[in-house]
Amino acid sequence: MVNSCNIVESIRRETTALTTHAALVDGMIECTYGQLLASVAQVAGSLRGAGVRPLERVAFLCEDSIDYVVGCLAILQCGAVVVPVSPSLMADELERILDRMDVNVLIQDVAVSSGSSGGSRLDGAGFFAADFLLRRREARNDQPSEYARLNPAFIRFSSGTTGDSKGVLLSHQTILERTEAADQGLHITDRDVVIWVLSMSFHFVVTILLYLRRGATVVICRQPFPESFLDAAKARKGTVFYASPFHYHVMASSPRVPRDCLANVRLAISTAMKLPAETATAFAEKFGFGLVEAYGIIEIGLPFLNFREDRNKLGSVGRALPGYEVRIVSPDPAGVGVVQMRGPGLFDAYVSPWRNREQVLMEGWFDTGDVGRLDDQGALFLLGKEKSVINFVGMKIFPQEVEEILNAHPAVADSQVYGEPHPHYGQMPCARIVWRTGVTVPEPGALRRYCFERLAPHKVPKAFQSVDHLERTISGKVRRA
Repeated sequence: MVNSCNIVESIRRETTALTTHAALVDGMIECTYGQLLASVAQVAGSLRGAGVRPLERVAFLCEDSIDYVVGCLAILQCGAVVVPVSPSLMADELERILDRMDVNVLIQDVAVSSGSSGGSRLDGAGFFAADFLLRRREARNDQPSEYARLNPAFIRFSSGTTGDSKGVLLSHQTILERTEAADQGLHITDRDVVIWVLSMSFHFVVTILLYLRRGATVVICRQPFPESFLDAAKARKGTVFYASPFHYHVMASSPRVPRDCLANVRLAISTAMKLPAETATAFAEKFGFGLVEAYGIIEIGLPFLNFREDRNKLGSVGRALPGYEVRIVSPDPAGVGVVQMRGPGLFDAYVSPWRNREQVLMEGWFDTGDVGRLDDQGALFLLGKEKSVINFVGMKIFPQEVEEILNAHPAVADSQVYGEPHPHYGQMPCARIVWRTGVTVPEPGALRRYCFERLAPHKVPKAFQSVDHLERTISGKVRRA
């Protein structure tokens, strides 16, 4: 029997008494919970009328906005599956993801699809603008039989524990479980005003959906930062700020950000990448309270939060939230080994190739691919990554994907893309280049422009180094460690 729970119905049920309460704010536009859910129902009806069917995979390409939230919830209301895609993707990158995730329908914001052709208009409703609806292909009939039984809600194109790109499938039940688990630490209420500066295409499932379940008000800040944040903080008196270390570095170091701008904030959470000690210290000295470092994993959710009582544990992500367990596998004499976890809200399956949760877990434990240690009080210290994925301001970069583009350049014989540690950005993508014999070596600026034409901006290497050769493993792969 197919599980019929739906995250949108949970939000609708849990906010019944909040129909006039502000759900989303975008500039001068305010959307109440009543207006949000009415728009979601109308757009869901338009999607059904356009032929979107339950279980179909729907890629959603839209700038961060009220429309983004309405669109995602409408897709889920239809029983279809959201495949988030970033507006920063180049056309070829987008096509690769659509093919790899076997997407049936693409909904694309007109504002980010000026070069698109074909597709039919989707009638807007309420706050939802007119978007393209592009039918790609009919649903395949070779999905695993358990696909429908899982009641899928999201498929996030991501790296797995090996660094290979794959889709992470999350069911409605899983999302309900992991939002409940995260709230054991966050304690969100309808009195909270969340100042939002992150990309919704990368951060949505635990955070935005939890905020909506609890009736909080989410204030969407667009570029530029910190100006948009300052306007929102002043006008809306935010109580929760959820951002990356980069944002906190700007706030701590910029004279444009006054000390009293966070006077109403009860919780400032740092996420997406490791929080540098100097950023945490500078922030606390300027604003008078400490940041809460979060450790989130797409396959697990938000299992760790380092609250102020752990602030003296430099480099720790704190203790596991209630319901989660952590262990260190094959530790060395110093207790350092691979981090494994288990708990509520674990992912349901990997897509392309299909592997369900039971095929991935080891007796219920998920291997994070991170290296770390636990102290005698259970605080987790992360020391590095086993996988090669590069984390640039919370956005994941697959080295192999960038290398494929570089190696297609007529002057490039071989390349290796790697992450260079950076105190504010996490890691900077850089590249080592082996040039073809007898060619004219292009200037770095020319090679950078070549990449910008084929890759999302955050994936373009920030530095190029010419080398004679690249070290390889016995099997012939580029050695990455």
